[in-house]
Amino acid sequence: MADIPLSSSELGNLWQAYREKSMALRVLEHLIEKSNEKEVKDILQDIYSIEIKNEEEIKTIFNDAGAVIPLAFTESDVNKNAPQLFNDNYAIMYFRMMSKVLTGLYSLHSGMSYRSDIRNLYMDFTADTQHVYSVTTQHLLDKGILTRPPFIPMPKNVDLIGDTSYTSGLNPFKKKRTLNTVEIGLVYQSLETNITGMQLMAGFEQAAKESDVKNYFKRGKELAKEIISIMSNLLLESDLPAPVTSGGMITDSIIPPFSDKLMMYNTNLLSMFGLGSNSVGAAFSFRSDLLLKMGSIMASTFDFAKDGGMILMEHGWMEEPPSCERNG
Repeated sequence: MADIPLSSSELGNLWQAYREKSMALRVLEHLIEKSNEKEVKDILQDIYSIEIKNEEEIKTIFNDAGAVIPLAFTESDVNKNAPQLFNDNYAIMYFRMMSKVLTGLYSLHSGMSYRSDIRNLYMDFTADTQHVYSVTTQHLLDKGILTRPPFIPMPKNVDLIGDTSYTSGLNPFKKKRTLNTVEIGLVYQSLETNITGMQLMAGFEQAAKESDVKNYFKRGKELAKEIISIMSNLLLESDLPAPVTSGGMITDSIIPPFSDKLMMYNTNLLSMFGLGSNSVGAAFSFRSDLLLKMGSIMASTFDFAKDGGMILMEHGWMEEPPSCERNG
């Protein structure tokens, strides 16, 4: 397909995908080196093999198109000899979370691709991330670490919404209806992601070198805590249990295994995922108070992501995406 040039959207999306995979490989290099459990090391090594293959495929496309390879992340962004910052259980929780992030991104990128080889590439990427999600989820379930969403009685009848009071939720003098299963699922996924994200921010804060970066991760940790509180209360108000643990743990090491640049990029990527997830949550929520809460979370997440971008630029860590400006 080299005779058909890459479109601007295909080039931009591949540029993003390359950076994501470059980051993942650097994270894996440290986690594999420090893993203490054979089963965990094998899972991480499997993911590493997948990401190496996929990164090489993007490189080949760039080379065939005559496009420069992004700088992304290099060996200078990882310290494989640093002590373990996150334990093995958290390493699996992290890549389970990242597989959900990347599955969504690759679905979006696939819908913006026109060349058949690029469409097929994203089909392969999606299959790979679904494989990672399946393997990591099953491992955590087998270990008894992962908490399942609440169970409810199976419906026996088809019910239709009779009036607009179904959407009410802001009037303090009226009883709110319980969450429906669509809303429960969206709330629970937000909870699960933010519990994992809160621990990531705490670990990054502990290891970051630059003071502004350290403060930024602290802010991210507090934002995740706020979202966890909001979502937990939504479940509890409907007499549903909220997850009590993520199963992972941060060590007491303050030696950074990753550069501030890598940790900031990782946080920015998760912030973008949070914006997308909350917009979907708002779109499929019927209760007015849920819409208000989701909107507030999106506003806070947007501000957080925007400020993260400013830090990346101020430190010279933000690589510019390809543009239509002619250059030699």
